[in-house]
Amino acid sequence: MIKKIVVVAGARPNFIKVAQLVRQLKRDKSFQCRLVHTGQHYDFEMSEVFFHELDIPRPDVFLGVGSGSHAEQTAKIISAFEKVLLSDRPDLVIVAGDVNSTLACSLTAAKLNIRVAHIEAGLRSFDRTMPEEINRIVTDTLSSIHFASEQSGLDNLRREGVDMKNVHLVGNTMIDPLAANLKTIDKAKSLKKLGVKPHGYAILTLHRPSNVDSAKSLDSVFQILKSVRSMIPLVYPIHPRTRASLKSHKMSERFSGLNDLIITEPLGYIDFIKLVKESRFALTDSGGIQEETTWLRVPCLTMRDTTERPSTTSIGTNKLVGTDAKEISRCVDQILKDKWKKGRVPKYWDGKTTERIVDILRKI
Repeated sequence: MIKKIVVVAGARPNFIKVAQLVRQLKRDKSFQCRLVHTGQHYDFEMSEVFFHELDIPRPDVFLGVGSGSHAEQTAKIISAFEKVLLSDRPDLVIVAGDVNSTLACSLTAAKLNIRVAHIEAGLRSFDRTMPEEINRIVTDTLSSIHFASEQSGLDNLRREGVDMKNVHLVGNTMIDPLAANLKTIDKAKSLKKLGVKPHGYAILTLHRPSNVDSAKSLDSVFQILKSVRSMIPLVYPIHPRTRASLKSHKMSERFSGLNDLIITEPLGYIDFIKLVKESRFALTDSGGIQEETTWLRVPCLTMRDTTERPSTTSIGTNKLVGTDAKEISRCVDQILKDKWKKGRVPKYWDGKTTERIVDILRKI
């Protein structure tokens, strides 16, 4: 019997996580797979470019929900996605990660008694002020099948009373396209375009509300960047949210005026990963970059007090530094003196996670 599956993607991390999964499911005659793009990220560099670079089949359905508050965006996705499910009547909906699309589509499917499978199940920061944490908890509560990326996911789901026969440690789908595209990444001209040399800069990404939404937090970030760029140049592919906040608080010129802070537009996957791979270290508040740097063995300083990916700090190259300017400077100094931990790659982060997921889907 052919299983009808709907895979959901809506934001940059989703596209990376489902890229190889959608390709494999569409090639496999055991499945009838449709890809739904919610349109949560509507900027070209934040979404469409990933379809080209990662060879993701064109979406079968584009909901085009665009931006809005968490409530507005979630409501628009639920309303639009319900129509898709009522028309398609799939056997399974697959969601990934922790964005609003993940929550909205899992909720919609569960209310229609359609099974949900969650990629990256069980990750917890234990910080409920983060919208993503709420999305993770609700999605896992509603899911029938849990694909965990690391051991902490299993531990958290067991503690929360999830039936462990439905939980599978499969590894990290974020790593699959990274491993598959490594040769292409190595050939990218990102560094030449920006005028930087291998290991002669640090890569910066910031977009979390706690870091960029208020004038006070932006001022704190400014002081940190001012200190770090005096030690090593920073390359910053700026997130649309951060750019909008800088403009709103009339701080754009202040940031752009910093010497050795190279601000560029959002980059495609290949160009961005090339910059991460060749950087001396990453300074970030992103979840995915904590994983990518661990796999690439690049030091990572995460400007948060918690992480839902503890394997990156316990055995990987990542360290939580919050917004403590002195601690960040101390860590940068360690990295520049080659005194940083080398790190190890967690179990099953081997580029074959998608294959394990598809094997499980054949049996359920």
